[in-house]
Amino acid sequence: MHDEERRTAGFKRKTRVEAARSEVHRVVSPLSRTERVPVRRADERVLATGVDADRPVPHYRRAAMDGYAVRATDTHGASERSPVRLAIGERAGPQRAVSVHTGSLLPEQADAVVRVEGTERNGDEVAVFTAVASGTNVGPVGEDVAADQHLYDAGTRLRPSDLGLLKGTGYDDVLVYERPRVSVIPTGEELVQDDPDPGEIVETNGQTVAQYVERWGGVATDREIVTDDTDALRAAIDRDTDHDVVVTTGGSSVGDRDLLPEVVDDLGEVLVHGVALQPGHPVALGVVDDTPVLNLPGYPVACIVTAVQFLRPVLKRVGHLPVRDPPTTTARLARKLTSEPGTRSYVRVELDEGETEPTATPIRSGGAGVLSSVALADGWVVVPESTEGYAAGETVEVEYWEWSQ
Repeated sequence: MHDEERRTAGFKRKTRVEAARSEVHRVVSPLSRTERVPVRRADERVLATGVDADRPVPHYRRAAMDGYAVRATDTHGASERSPVRLAIGERAGPQRAVSVHTGSLLPEQADAVVRVEGTERNGDEVAVFTAVASGTNVGPVGEDVAADQHLYDAGTRLRPSDLGLLKGTGYDDVLVYERPRVSVIPTGEELVQDDPDPGEIVETNGQTVAQYVERWGGVATDREIVTDDTDALRAAIDRDTDHDVVVTTGGSSVGDRDLLPEVVDDLGEVLVHGVALQPGHPVALGVVDDTPVLNLPGYPVACIVTAVQFLRPVLKRVGHLPVRDPPTTTARLARKLTSEPGTRSYVRVELDEGETEPTATPIRSGGAGVLSSVALADGWVVVPESTEGYAAGETVEVEYWEWSQ
């Protein structure tokens, strides 16, 4: 369809959300680039190879309690009434004990530890009131992690506890996948970075999207504003196809200044333009030189909704990360919600925990340009395509969509 025909016709057909995701995922591949990073800086990074323990933990026999290291046979018959008396020295041996603390190296010849509570020291001698068996209160080599034990598979996203285990088993650095590199290009001739005159708007979409990119595991290149000019937009996208993903904000609809879908189609291919969701239906998804290009709408709320629904899963796939559903809670609707049949709506709500059950009060379902309606919301209610809405008093599920994962 020619430019003028498309702008006159508008969106006669809108692709459903799941189908749109499938289309863009068709051209998205997980990264193959890797890098070595210090273990202390590997939190939330994804392993590019499996990892086996480089050494056992513990790597020596250790005392598991404060007390005295002994030969277990020397304590046989010990009791409260008839304690066994052992000499205290620096080495264990027949009728000798060594004072130890939790984690201490177990002396040679010793094979057990008597807890300090079961003893009484008198000068260079200790009375043992409790008999112990061989191995009592002793941490053997590899009790925690065995030598060469398999720890993690490739694709594991590392957590702080994992980093502690890796360090403890002998790793200073690990091989991980690089983070996806994402170009974020805000567009619009009316945008400025600060101090707007009448008719100008402070640019917020680029900053917001770039920060979501970082939160979702990518590395954002935050570009300068590009005006609504075909050549300028073409140059900006063409420049950044060396990134793993290109994201633009604004200029994705069907107005005279909405040039980006045509630019993407000239450079590559538009896969989807117009999705059955509210707000955010003008989103366009395409590919240029094997690089996915996402044209997000310029209205701030629509931009955020489409970033969550399309950019987030693309980044997760590129970065070898699982796409986890956000946490949810159930709440009773304070008033009814309406939605257009065949369209998936994201309705921002405020939550009141209440004394008996949470109450969700809709802020608004429209108003794609009202940023405060999403910034001040506690979550949103997703009204599926098959539903025209929910009645007041009905129990609904609220997504905490700003959950960091």
